[in-house]
Amino acid sequence: MITVTNVGLRYGDRKLFEDVNIKFTPGNCYGLIGANGAGKSTFLKILSGEIEPQTGDVHMTPGERLTVLKQNHFEYEEHEVINVVIMGHARLYEVKQEKDAIYMKADFTDEDGMRAAELEGEFAELNGWEAESEAAILLKGLGISEDLHTKKMAELTGAEKVKVLLAQALFGKPDILLLDEPTNHLDLKAIQWLEEFLINFENTVIVVSHDRHFLNKVCTHMADLDYGKIQIYVGNYDFWYESSQLASKMAQDANKKKEEKIKELQNFIARFSANASKSKQATSRKKLLDKISLDDIRPSSRRYPFVGFTPEREIGNDLLRIEGLTKTIDGVKVLDNVNFIMNKGDKIALVGKSEIAITTLFKILMGELEADSGSFKWGITTSQAYFPKDNSKFFEGVDLSLVDWLRQFSPNDQSESFLRGFLGRMLFSGEDVLKKASVLSGGEKVRCMLSKMMLSGSNVLLLDDPTNHLDLESITALNNGLIAFKGSMLFTSHDHQFIQTIANRIIEITPNGLVDKQMTYDEYLENEEVQKQVENMYA
Repeated sequence: MITVTNVGLRYGDRKLFEDVNIKFTPGNCYGLIGANGAGKSTFLKILSGEIEPQTGDVHMTPGERLTVLKQNHFEYEEHEVINVVIMGHARLYEVKQEKDAIYMKADFTDEDGMRAAELEGEFAELNGWEAESEAAILLKGLGISEDLHTKKMAELTGAEKVKVLLAQALFGKPDILLLDEPTNHLDLKAIQWLEEFLINFENTVIVVSHDRHFLNKVCTHMADLDYGKIQIYVGNYDFWYESSQLASKMAQDANKKKEEKIKELQNFIARFSANASKSKQATSRKKLLDKISLDDIRPSSRRYPFVGFTPEREIGNDLLRIEGLTKTIDGVKVLDNVNFIMNKGDKIALVGKSEIAITTLFKILMGELEADSGSFKWGITTSQAYFPKDNSKFFEGVDLSLVDWLRQFSPNDQSESFLRGFLGRMLFSGEDVLKKASVLSGGEKVRCMLSKMMLSGSNVLLLDDPTNHLDLESITALNNGLIAFKGSMLFTSHDHQFIQTIANRIIEITPNGLVDKQMTYDEYLENEEVQKQVENMYA
């Protein structure tokens, strides 16, 4: 167990935490949520002891071991991969190193023998004889092949290093596990493996993530960081979001009878409880949900941007025809004879192992690159709005305020009051609209690009990973806006829930052609025949 008592922290005049009092108990997985900049990563560092709070303290049950997902991918460059994982249990690794060093001595003394015997006993108690096999299982589960286990970390790719550091944090069944964005840079199979690992993990987990599907799968509780306080709520992210929205609605409708509110709450809880799967995590969550009372549901102070795309023109049946598109970049063929037709009503998710291939297709369709061969044709009733993966050219060196920046893309030269109001709905209020476009954060730039797209009135949207840099509130708003969009779209994202709730067609781009299925993302992933076809296309 880890107990936080009266913890407070300030940076200058900025208050991050004040009088935080919470307990994280074994058997639960807590999703730490809060707006960008609220201090989620800082709070994890306080829990781990990396940062000292200015007031209060953090107490961990004596004898318990805490591990953290390291963020420095270059910390262990000269170490073997398997040893880096075992380093996750610091004492075990120390015992192993000292024991091995004694046995390597040329002049082995009686004292050495006695010390070696002590170390052997401790090594066995720490389950040292199973260490390498456990480390290998973790690495394999995360997709690190056996031939890499004895390589040095310096020989691995960036994505492989991330997986090794994650295996290090998971190693040795820690009592408390702190994970800051653990799904970043993981492929789908590794994420699914990690979800199952955490669902079956019996100790305490505290995780920060922007991946709502991941939070929904693994979390039994949400730890909501708001106004410098942290409040614990039972349930996963969707339950927290829906309950906070329900609470806001109840607060606005203050005249409603309490009996009616209770009935609404009971129906709400029943709906979420009924959706619980048979996993340990979901089953325990269901039991906790059943105990929730009206007073446990509270509105959130979160502000959500408004994202809504309204096509100015009705789209026809002829949208997009692609025939034989092929493109080689730096000697690698990234697109090979791509053919498909986009139909009215299609919301197509482009997926695949090669992000370059997907981005290249977007750039060709928007005229930023020329294909080596093949052709494509947009229908005459279509108008396209594009969200590029790299938006830097729209902001670097631009000496314009946000109002003037957005005015460039306003088709009817809208008034300043209209543009200010529009920016206000995207959470740029007051003096924010006078900020220079060149100094915006990553998330602010994304919201500006979405504003540009909304002003266009286009009936076909192309979005290349639009959820990057966004906080959970903005991702949710964008997600809802695209579900409601009446036009058609091509998009890609690393957000599982984003794809599942928007797409009605999945196209996977492989080195040997396309896998094109009219179905949801979950249906696509769970269909064994489809997945066999996908494997064959990569073989």
